[in-house]
Amino acid sequence: MSERLLNTVVALGQLVERTGLQEAAILAQARQLIAGLVAHDDWLPDEMAQPHPEYYRQYLLYGDPRDRYSLVSFVWGPGQKTPVHDHTVWGVIGMLRGAETDQPFRRAADGRLAPEGPGKVLRPGDVACVSPSIGDIHQVSNAYDDRVSISIHLYGGNIGRIRRSVYDPQTGASKAFVSGYSNAMTPNLWAAPNAG
Repeated sequence: MSERLLNTVVALGQLVERTGLQEAAILAQARQLIAGLVAHDDWLPDEMAQPHPEYYRQYLLYGDPRDRYSLVSFVWGPGQKTPVHDHTVWGVIGMLRGAETDQPFRRAADGRLAPEGPGKVLRPGDVACVSPSIGDIHQVSNAYDDRVSISIHLYGGNIGRIRRSVYDPQTGASKAFVSGYSNAMTPNLWAAPNAG
């Protein structure tokens, strides 16, 4: 396992302890940590970068034992996208490979969801934040129809276990879901370097 990933996980744990999960402090400082992580593309294990031909994959890289945060690799096959959804917790998204389009939505007076401005394209090294206080409903898609894209997401909770919602933009109706993860096992961050 990569020292870069291990060092980021250790720094995230220290950040959570130091800030007491105060959202503004977490977002500002975690944004820097994730930017540092995605500035290099030499650390993500191959097994956490495998696409599926029909749907995007969500690999848990690290889950805090107290469910205070989780670090996840999202792998987008060509043209794949999420439904319109929320998170209910803060999140920091860093682009590692390829590009993704982040389209925020807002609720209109009639209850429907409307795109809020043009979608923002994230390219390698770019970082964005979400949370219920700054905007939490969006749709994410691979910006490419011919290649895989990978983004690294940090969430303020165990995102694979959190009850969230997907939305029908035309009606504003929501449906509860729990995303889970694509991997059956998490990587061993503490393995000795060059250990077989």
